[in-house]
Parts: sequence; C-alpha cells; structure tokens
Amino acid sequence: MSSSEQIAKNARRAGNVLKTISDKNRSNVLYKIHDELKKNASTIEKANQLDLEAAITSGLSPSLIKRLDLFKGDKFDTMLQGIKDVADLEDPVGKVKIARQLDEDLILYQVTAPVGVLLVIFESRPEVIANITALAIKSGNAGILKGGKESVNTFREMARIINGTISRYEAETGVPVGSVQLIETREDVSGLLLQDEYIDLVVPRGSNALVRQIKANTKIPVLGHADGICSVYLDDEADLEKAKRITLDAKTNYPAGCNAMETLLINPKLPNWWRVLDHLSRKGDVVLHLTKDAKEAYIQKLKEEGTFDDFSSTKIVDVDESKDFDGEFLSLDCAVKFVSSTKEAIEHINLHSSKHTDAIVTENEQHAELFLKGIDSSGVYWNASTRFADGFRYGFGTEVGISTSKIHARGPVGLDGLVTYQYQLRGTGQVASDYLGAGGKKAFVHKDLDITKVTL
Repeated sequence: MSSSEQIAKNARRAGNVLKTISDKNRSNVLYKIHDELKKNASTIEKANQLDLEAAITSGLSPSLIKRLDLFKGDKFDTMLQGIKDVADLEDPVGKVKIARQLDEDLILYQVTAPVGVLLVIFESRPEVIANITALAIKSGNAGILKGGKESVNTFREMARIINGTISRYEAETGVPVGSVQLIETREDVSGLLLQDEYIDLVVPRGSNALVRQIKANTKIPVLGHADGICSVYLDDEADLEKAKRITLDAKTNYPAGCNAMETLLINPKLPNWWRVLDHLSRKGDVVLHLTKDAKEAYIQKLKEEGTFDDFSSTKIVDVDESKDFDGEFLSLDCAVKFVSSTKEAIEHINLHSSKHTDAIVTENEQHAELFLKGIDSSGVYWNASTRFADGFRYGFGTEVGISTSKIHARGPVGLDGLVTYQYQLRGTGQVASDYLGAGGKKAFVHKDLDITKVTL
C-alpha cells in the first residue's frame, strides 16, 4: 500500500468516527487547539521568520511574502479568533432540512451530514492550517492539508502543535488522531489526487496554475477559484466620497488578496470622476493602467487644475488590453476603463471577470439592482468594498476557500459549504410492495411537517 493510500484510508477512518462525535466535543478540541497555538506563539513566530528570510533570499514576489508573513499586523490574532468563532458557531451537522410524512409512522427526513474527507492544498498563507483545521473538525470532516514549500517551517511547527493537541485530548473529546493530517511533499499530493475512493473533495487555494493543475489531475470534485479578478464600477450617479473610500480600500487595504480590486470601470458622466483616480494614485500610491481615452481625459483634467506633476506622470501608464483586464496584479496597480452605462459595465465584467466579487458604486437604485442581477459572480456588492468577500467578515468564523463554482457551494465557503445531506427514513416495519407504484394499493400521504418542531 502506498503512503498516499494509507493517509487517505486513515482520514476516512477518522472521518467515520468524527461525524459521530458530539458538537460539544468537536468544539472543545478547537478551544484546546486555540489555547496551544496561542501559548506557542513565540516558537511559531520564529519558524515564520525562517520562512520569510528564505523567501526574501530566494526572490519570492512581494505579494507572496505578504501572504507568508503570519505576524504582520493582527493576522495571527485574527487567526486565533477565527478558531474560537468557528467553535462557537451552531452545529452544521444533523440539521433537519425537510420532514415529510409518507404515511402513518413513516417519516422522511433530509438531514445535513459531513462531506467526508477533504484534501486542502494551499500556497504561502500559513494561517490556512488553523482555518481548515477548525472548519473540518467543527463540520465533522477529516482533513488532509498540504502547505506550500515557502511556509514549510511555520507549517511544521503548527502541525506539531495541532496534532499533539488532538492526540493529548483524544480520550477526553473522542476526536480521533488522523482527523487532521498535514503532509509536505508533492509526491504525497500526486498520490492523494488518485484516492477518489477515500477523498470526497479537493480544495486548492493558490495560483491559477495550481488550481488548473489539480483539476487536470484528479477525478475527485474540486472546489475553488483560479483568479480573483474583482472589478468596481463607478456609475454616473455615484457619490464621489463613497467612490473614493471604496476604491481606495478595495485596491490598497491588501492588494495581494484575491478580493482586491484589479479593474476600475468609470462612467465619464460622473461629475469629477478624475478625483477618484487622483485619490488612488496620491493617497494609495496606485499605478493606473488606463485605456487611451481615459488616459487622455485624466491628464487633461489634471492639467486644467494645475495638478499634473512628476508624481502624476509616474502613476499613469498605458493599459495592456491583451492581459490587464484578464489577470490579477496582486500589487498597487489597477486597470482603468471608461464605460458609458451600467449595461456596458455588466458586459465588460461578465466577459473578463473570474466570477469572484464585483461592486457598483451608485445612488441610483435601479442601476444597482440591474448590476446585482446582471453580474454572474459569486459576490455582487452595492456601495461596498470588494474586500468584504471573506468568510470571517461574513460571520462564517473563517473559510475553507472561495468558490466561483455554481454547484454545491459558492463564494466564501464556511461550515455550510462543508456539509451535504442524507435522507433518513424512519418507519415501523413498512414495505414498498404495500404502496402504489410497487404493486400495492396504499397511497402515500406526502404531508410536509413543521421542521421547527422536529427533534431527531
């Protein structure tokens, strides 16, 4: 038996136990993991520093280095809070979605159940280890996690703490060793992608190339997104101050994030529209990749106001229409284009978007509703930054990833996206041959029951 097959079998075995464990005990082990990670923050930080030093030496891109830094700002504290938030959420397992009486004392229930075994492959971001561990255990799923080589030291240290905690408290919580397994090598990943008999869902979190490679090399269903090409459209009836605040946040709050604005569409009938671009470049230090007409109009406005200077010229470049509207910058760069209407904005976004998150800024409700209905993305916003596209901000505690698929789960995938359902039929000895359609004469009642009054 290969090591990959053994890992997958161990996960299946653990998952079969985990889904029978009470929500209280699943949550308890998450509190324990939270406490141990917090207690060992200094050793995790030292490991993370080794990864950062290696990344800088190897010339890793600035956007990936930002993702790799676990202790920049409040990222580590947010990660810890996410574990507790998940633990405190309502149990996603065992919820009755349908209760239907087929006949007297013959009741059909649709009940939520764990997906089973998750294989999560990610790059750079070491906090994903804690995020997925929390979501997997809380939802009753076993998880197999593979981090990027650039975060190997942080990954190993956090894996040691998480696995040690699960093992230490197994007798108390019932959560079995093997519920979360952390692997390092590409060989293990290649082997695991073949284990469709034991693994139920693959979640890749990383580059376009990573997602496409995984989809091409497995029969297991894949949940994820390849790119985060997010657009913001400034309607001709946008509030200028809202437009300035929203675009600055969407582009500069965390430009390496998949929910950062990469394209800005502007209706030139918006009064003083150029002030939004000037705000982005001067306050946000954003390089503007403008189409020819937008560039000429913007420079003309700056010259009319006497504010076109050397700084302005460094922040204005020609857009490359062969790629700038169809990819992620993941940096302080933004593609800018004029559009004449909400309809034209919708057409542009649906043509170029990765179906992640897109926003309109407008005071016109009719235009907003058209945009919300017309955009074919997993997240569509009105007068709000695309940076809100996040499981933590949605109140999911954290997220396993963002899905741009239309099947099963869409957008930030939290606990609800990690459960499916099963049908439970509870009877008192009935057989199908007594009923119409199977040889009998009895008719079905098919009466829906009030699920709020159902207790299983």
